[in-house]
Amino acid sequence: MHIEENIHRAHTLPASFYRKKSTFEEAKEKIFAASWLYVADAEVVKSPGSVYPFTLLEGVLDEPLILTRDLEGNLHCLSNVCTHRGKIVVEEPGNKRMLSCSYHGRCFRLDGSFKSMPEFTETENFPTEADNLTQLPVREWLGMIFVSISPAFDFETATQPIRERIHFLPLDTLEFHEEGTKDYIVKAHWALYCDNYLEGFHIPFVHPALNQALDFQQYDYELFPYCNLQTGIAGEGEPHFDIPPGERDFGKKIYAWYFWLFPNLMLNFYPWGLSLNVVEPLSHHLTRVRFRTYRFKNVPFNRTVNTLEKTEMEDEAVVESVQKGIQSRFYTQGRFSPSMEKGVHHFHRLVGEFLKK
Repeated sequence: MHIEENIHRAHTLPASFYRKKSTFEEAKEKIFAASWLYVADAEVVKSPGSVYPFTLLEGVLDEPLILTRDLEGNLHCLSNVCTHRGKIVVEEPGNKRMLSCSYHGRCFRLDGSFKSMPEFTETENFPTEADNLTQLPVREWLGMIFVSISPAFDFETATQPIRERIHFLPLDTLEFHEEGTKDYIVKAHWALYCDNYLEGFHIPFVHPALNQALDFQQYDYELFPYCNLQTGIAGEGEPHFDIPPGERDFGKKIYAWYFWLFPNLMLNFYPWGLSLNVVEPLSHHLTRVRFRTYRFKNVPFNRTVNTLEKTEMEDEAVVESVQKGIQSRFYTQGRFSPSMEKGVHHFHRLVGEFLKK
């Protein structure tokens, strides 16, 4: 799975990466358990005492966790498995002053620390640290919550290029909207979906409407340690950002910033807001892509958002065709376009590095 650093000499990930169930199983722990994953909007634990149980990447990591907002307003992510006999502690979201297991009555504070347990007065060397609910790394950003089981990289460092580029936008006004929010099932390996997202090379061939909206000759790529950026310049008469003087992109008619955060998150910023795409593997040949829409307050939708579903359908069709093609005994791996596939090369190198750990 080693990918040559020099893109001019490099080959893509081999077809076996996408085909083998064993490689998919390996990626669960080495890639997804080691990365930061979007789990929910911060609204689910908005007030002190809020609790929100969930399963992290169901069907892949299958880890029962719980978000809590303690009475001082601090956010926590905890194991949702009782340290006595392994029962799920919290079954439904709600508001609590403490966490109580309904099996034998063991109680925990909202930060996961052990509080009490009936009929344990004669138990020696009790309680210990092992009786607390495990705390997991958790971050709140853009009104969203990100969690990692065992992060291999720092969240703030990974997202810093995004923060710096869009800091002047009214990010604190982003509001979730149902319109444009939808789940799609793609009959393909999750990484094929990412491969497709990470290059604009296919736009003139696959997306006629999007190609008309963009000035494709000015399409640009930038790479960072754990994320990358594709910048789309608006075509004549198309909506674009009003970028203030002093900013890096001042003077450019930016149609969209397409950010990707390793391994499976796309943050697409448009003048009207954010389209968040979460790529969730279901198996080695099936993927769920969750589109979530956030609008800047008092900024109306324009026709950009109306093209998103059409673009998605076009992407799904080509990705599913690739999924069929890579099963061929005559396909092993490909090469990269140095000018147009920098993002794919970057992604493949990260995948290779994580899998060899």
